[in-house]
Order: sequence, then C-alpha cells, then structure tokens
Amino acid sequence: MLRRVFFPIVLVAAGFLGGLVMTGRMRTETESRAEPSRAGAPAAEQRTAPLPAVTAGPDFTRIAGQAVKGVANISSLHVVRTASPFANDPFFQYFFGDQDLFGPRDRRSLSLGSAVIISSDGYLVTNNHVVGETTGEITTTLPDKREVRGKLIGTDPMTDIALVKINVAGLPAVPWGDSSQLKVGEWVLAIGSPYQLNQTVTAGIVSATGRTGLGFADYEDFIQTDAAINRGNSGGALINSRGELVGINTGIFSESGGYQGIGFAVPSNLARHIVDELLKYGDVRRGSIGYIGVEKLTPELARELGMNSTAGALVARMSRSSDAYRAGVQPGDVIVAFNGQPVGDPSQLSRMVMDAKIGTTATLTLLRNGRTIDVQVPVVSTARRR
Repeated sequence: MLRRVFFPIVLVAAGFLGGLVMTGRMRTETESRAEPSRAGAPAAEQRTAPLPAVTAGPDFTRIAGQAVKGVANISSLHVVRTASPFANDPFFQYFFGDQDLFGPRDRRSLSLGSAVIISSDGYLVTNNHVVGETTGEITTTLPDKREVRGKLIGTDPMTDIALVKINVAGLPAVPWGDSSQLKVGEWVLAIGSPYQLNQTVTAGIVSATGRTGLGFADYEDFIQTDAAINRGNSGGALINSRGELVGINTGIFSESGGYQGIGFAVPSNLARHIVDELLKYGDVRRGSIGYIGVEKLTPELARELGMNSTAGALVARMSRSSDAYRAGVQPGDVIVAFNGQPVGDPSQLSRMVMDAKIGTTATLTLLRNGRTIDVQVPVVSTARRR
C-alpha cells in the first residue's frame, strides 16, 4: 500500500524538476541570442553599454561668441513739439476762438534699440525708427559696458536705415556678408542688445527673401526669418553661418506685440549701399523718371487689356512735365519690363527705377492697345522729380 502511494509522488516530483531545468536552459539561450557577447567583456558591461550621442542641431557657439562683440545698445532722446490739449477743444474755442493761449509743448521721448558696429573706427548702423530725425542725445552702450555719446551721420526713412558715429577706435566690427547669396532654409542668428540687457542671441532659418508690401518702409526688399526678433532688437544683426552680417533686423509681424515666428531684416547689400551714400553725400540719391503713378493689375483689368496675367504696372496718372511723359509714356500703358527685366508689380518697378544709375537711359517696355513698344527714358536724380 505504501509503495503504491509513494511511487506516483516520485514521478510527479521528477517531472517538476525536469521542467525547471529545461526552462532555465531555454531562458539562458534566449538571453545569449538577444545580447551577443563581446570577447572578454563582463556580462554586466554588455547590458549597460552607452548609446551613441544624439546631435541636437548646429553649433553656433563660436559664431555667436564673436558676433555679439559687434552689437551695441543705442538710445536716443527725441524732443517732440505737440499742440496744447485745449487747441481742438470745442468749449475752449467757443470762448477764445482758434487762438491757443497756452502755446505748443515740448515732449521728451526716449527710443531704445540695437546697433551693429560696421567699422573699427566707430561707425554703427541701426534703424531709422530707432534714432529718427533726432536733435537730442544719442547714447551707445558698447558690449564692454562703456557708454559713449554718438553723432547722427544720416538717415534714410525709405529703407529704415540710419548711420551713427562714435569717437572710439579699435572696435570689433562685424564683417559684411553678401545677402544675395542667402537661400531659403539657411540657418541665421538674430543678435540684439535690447534695454541694456547685454546681448541676446536667437537662431532660426531664412523663410523668404524679397518680401514687400509690409508697410515698414517705402522701399521694401526684406529677408523673412523665424528667428525671434522682439522689441529692442530693432537695428540688431542678422548673422549667417560664417559669422557675416547679412541683414539689419527691422521689425516683426505680430498680432499680440510679441514674437510669432515672422521677423524681417533689411538685406546687407541694401544697407551697405545706403551707408555708402550717407557717407559720401549725407543723403541717399535715387533714380527717377519723373512723377508717374502706377497701380497693380487686377484680373478684371488684365482681361480688359487683353493680357494673360496680372504681371506689370498700370500707368494710372503722371505729370506732363515728367521725363517719362516726354519720352512717350501715356496713362493706360502697362509697363511690363524695365531695362529688359520683367516687372511683376508696381513695387518692383519702383525699386528698379530707384536703383537705376543716375545719368543713364532706361528702356521701358510697354503694352499699349495689344502692342508691345519700347521707349527710352532718361534717369535723373530724385531732386528733379517734377
């Protein structure tokens, strides 16, 4: 009886032990396949081998470290003359008429922004809206914390560029770059010195070039970037991956007043031309063909004129004393090319005319009554507009 009970118990125990042995072997074999061993390496080291480093993005430390030395803070004091608050008050006018007994008042306004050092002998470029036509004080705070009085050399409201001079030598200038070589998607840095907070550096890419119709200036040819450009950074530097100045940060598109990823900069080639003009002449000379008012073509107008596209500039009005009128241009003509270059819209034509060399003769290609004709128009200085 005892043997009958003992024998089945032994069989069950033996089967259980055999299963444990087989399971252990299979687990060991699976682990060895999942983690191939390295010759001579301990098992613990094999399981904790470090992962390769992940690259987070381009390294701008060297470029930023050099470029921030050439960006300064600039402040200007404006004296604005305003009329008395009673000047337009109906109750006041009832008793005293149009006479303003209290007279105009002077209001002092402080403007803050950034500026880029472009020469070692103390020339700085900034935005016109930062310094304006100021007759007050201009103070520049250099990266080494020195505060220096500045002198306004000249401004160009049409491009929102201004040139300032300080009497300091041996400054670290930012080298000019060629903005015409910028490509969409290229990395850039926006460097400013807002509110005397030392330098701020933000990175982004070029979103577009040749932006117009923004309302920042009369002459528009902006670089668009998603690098953060906030208030106080106006007049700062837009730097490419080689550490060169490719733009002067000017403004942002924002519905809230803060950064929304759409910033604009004046191209360095345009800024450099303005600086050269201000240094040579004290103002900017531009080409003109006389007073001529042009408008953008709408699809309806294009169809009426028998055109297949809206490219061009419609001559809506002009002065009879203008060089363009004397050369044969008439209201109703559509200017489709300037010196052989296609004209896309009125703003492009305006830039082409202003960029034309004074004293030369320009060829305007016109579309009139379904026919294409060329006229020769002299390019004169803007001083002889009418």
